[in-house]
Amino acid sequence: MTETLAPRAAAERSLHNQHMIHADFNLAPFTIAWEVTRACAYACVHCRADALHTPDPNELRTDEAFHLIDRIADFGNNPILIFTGGDPMMRRDLHELIAYATQKGLRCSLTPTATALPTVERLEKVRDAGIRRIALSLDAPRAEIHDNFRQVPGSWQRTMDILQRAQSIGVSVQVNTTVARHNVDILPEMVPFIKEVNAVQWSLFFLVPTGRAQLASMISAEQHEQVFNWLYDLSQNAPFDIKSTAAPMYRRVAIQRKRAEQGADKPVTFQGAGFQYADGLNRPTRGVNDGNGFLFISHVGDIQPSGFLPVTAGNTRVDDVVDVYRNSPIFKDLRDVTKLKGRCGICDYRDVCGGQRGRAYGVTGDYLETDPACAYLPEAA
Repeated sequence: MTETLAPRAAAERSLHNQHMIHADFNLAPFTIAWEVTRACAYACVHCRADALHTPDPNELRTDEAFHLIDRIADFGNNPILIFTGGDPMMRRDLHELIAYATQKGLRCSLTPTATALPTVERLEKVRDAGIRRIALSLDAPRAEIHDNFRQVPGSWQRTMDILQRAQSIGVSVQVNTTVARHNVDILPEMVPFIKEVNAVQWSLFFLVPTGRAQLASMISAEQHEQVFNWLYDLSQNAPFDIKSTAAPMYRRVAIQRKRAEQGADKPVTFQGAGFQYADGLNRPTRGVNDGNGFLFISHVGDIQPSGFLPVTAGNTRVDDVVDVYRNSPIFKDLRDVTKLKGRCGICDYRDVCGGQRGRAYGVTGDYLETDPACAYLPEAA
């Protein structure tokens, strides 16, 4: 599929894959999301966090943040570092942190909230500090649905304005869409919209019931399956990259589709790169999962498997983040598929999927239980 991508999206995907090929998730995360502040002007109904209108006085100080960046760099694999929030633009030393992380060899991206803060001047500042890409949330191709979901009138138009500003100064833009009951039926309408705004990636976040996000907003297991199959078809010729988040089951669907196309007796490979499977999104199937290639740092330094799995294994003020990721019982459990329970534990695709651990925790209270968003019945069942 890489050949069908726009040149910039294809180049970024190629770099991503080269890093993934050599990744050892037991030693280092591939992606780190750092909630640099909890402050945010929005109160989105799906948000994993209870945002504050002003910064928490206990959030990591600049010197503590620099020390954290030093230790993240010591993982040794140049991970992706996502500066997120709350609204990261409300952190006054943001550009200093980005510049320091870039200097340390980290691949930095930013997820600003659609407020007046991302001016051209400030976007140029974070670009010059080293931001490679910004991710903006757009949940519908028209304002009324998006604004209702975000509970902020005018947020859709402000997002569009920021998108255009970023592109005008040479920063690539990724569109994030939260998939829930409010928009699952209009996802096809997003495709021409993503093309029109020239996004390099469309990242679909499948809702996880945590924080403000409620179980009633989550689509059914059957709807997940339908969307996965639709995404697989779309991925074959989309001019932008596609990524599914909080939905490792998509890799199972893509493998099944590939096998149906190529024949069940033939191995499904990733462009000859030595992987047993391909995920239909032109990347290796050993995609990240909570605590398994992914790490989350909260605004006060709590070390967690992800923002969707709010169990704390340590704190950067007193614990070493490298040691916690590699040796904490929580993180080790999440990387051991033999610990999985229910259908996930006996699934023939558990090595390439493993289910979304945050969703299992949000619904059952046990992060090793079956992911309730999966409709697949394992052969061993």
